[in-house]
Amino acid sequence: MRNSDFLIGAATAAHQVEGNNTNSDIWAMEQMKYGGYPEKSLVAADHYNRYKEDISLLKQAGLNAYRFSFEWARIEPSEGIFDEREMQHYLDMVHFCKENKIEPVITLHHFSSPKWLIEKGGWESEKVIDAFVNYTRYVAKNLSNEDIKYICTINEANMGNLISIYIRQAMEQREKQNEEQTSIQIGLNIEEMKREQEEKVRENLEVFGVEEPAVFVSPRSPKGNQIIMDAHRAAVDVIHKMLPDTKVGLSLSLRDVQCVEGGEERAEKDWHDEFEEFLPAIIDDDFLGVQNYTRTRFGSEGELTPEEGAELTQMGYEFYPEGLPNVIRRVHTAFKGDILVTENGIATDDDTRRVEFIKRAFAGVRDCINDGIPVKGYMYWSLLDNFEWQSGYSMRFGLIGVDRQTRERSVRPSLQFLGEQKLTDYRKKNFAVAAMANGR
Repeated sequence: MRNSDFLIGAATAAHQVEGNNTNSDIWAMEQMKYGGYPEKSLVAADHYNRYKEDISLLKQAGLNAYRFSFEWARIEPSEGIFDEREMQHYLDMVHFCKENKIEPVITLHHFSSPKWLIEKGGWESEKVIDAFVNYTRYVAKNLSNEDIKYICTINEANMGNLISIYIRQAMEQREKQNEEQTSIQIGLNIEEMKREQEEKVRENLEVFGVEEPAVFVSPRSPKGNQIIMDAHRAAVDVIHKMLPDTKVGLSLSLRDVQCVEGGEERAEKDWHDEFEEFLPAIIDDDFLGVQNYTRTRFGSEGELTPEEGAELTQMGYEFYPEGLPNVIRRVHTAFKGDILVTENGIATDDDTRRVEFIKRAFAGVRDCINDGIPVKGYMYWSLLDNFEWQSGYSMRFGLIGVDRQTRERSVRPSLQFLGEQKLTDYRKKNFAVAAMANGR
């Protein structure tokens, strides 16, 4: 693999950087008292209007790829009604990337959905399959004259399972606290909690017409997972027929699951929930988007907290860039298609730590390539400081800083560092072997 063939870039998601996504479920939840969003996205990073500036900064740093999402709620604000002006906006982004020799890696769905979709049952309803197919077909028709190499149908298709895992872990922690402090219930206002739950249900009915909206980032049932996989497979078929030269896949959020003695069974269960459950639906895909931020370790009593003195990111994750190559290797034992690192990054105000994170993660990617694993690209999360969902604007992932008041950009040294990364200057004696293994 030549360095020019390898994609080195950065990623964003439409809702997190564009702002004013007023027809989406997330926007609606941001306005709600019980929607779970303490901060509103508003105009976000104003990437909708400033994408040329941002892509130009990416190019100037030497990157050659940009992963971004099309916003379904903009393109189809009402069921069956497509907005040609909004579709053209995303085509303009594709064209600008191409004009600047930046490879656009497109994601069709990145967490936020049209509000009307949730009103019809959301991601627990089989109606979402036909709806997603219709949206995919419309987008593919508009991309028919474009040379698009990669389309990711659904970002982090396993997110519902991860949410369920986090809830389970929180409950386990609460149980431990109860064991340590038997009087934990003293002071809890049960009537107040009940009243808040009733108000939440009323608000959901008022906004979405359902008591519990099945948004994409809700805890998911086995039926919901199957619906997502069916929607993905149907979208893959549409794209393959309409854009036969485009490679199609999805992305999964995958922690580097490790264990110490006694934690083997729990570690295997989590890996199954995060990866293996989805394998039958993706095994024949052209590529898999791997997204990793840290590791998690299990012992006999469940998930272990980071070791004392371990460096933590703003998200509370352990600083562990070695998790990325570990996950790539484990995925490759079961999935033999191409691998794209579609997200990997760190939230921090210390850019020297961001540089170190990228340095070590990218070195691990090089090792994987040299060992014959078909890794085709690395995209850092994120190009810009953005709206990090329920964490609001408090988490700084960006290679480019964004002033919260003026939206002015400040390029961080980590952007240039990423643009300087190479493949061919690393372990050259093994490169020819890796190239042969990849059919080059």
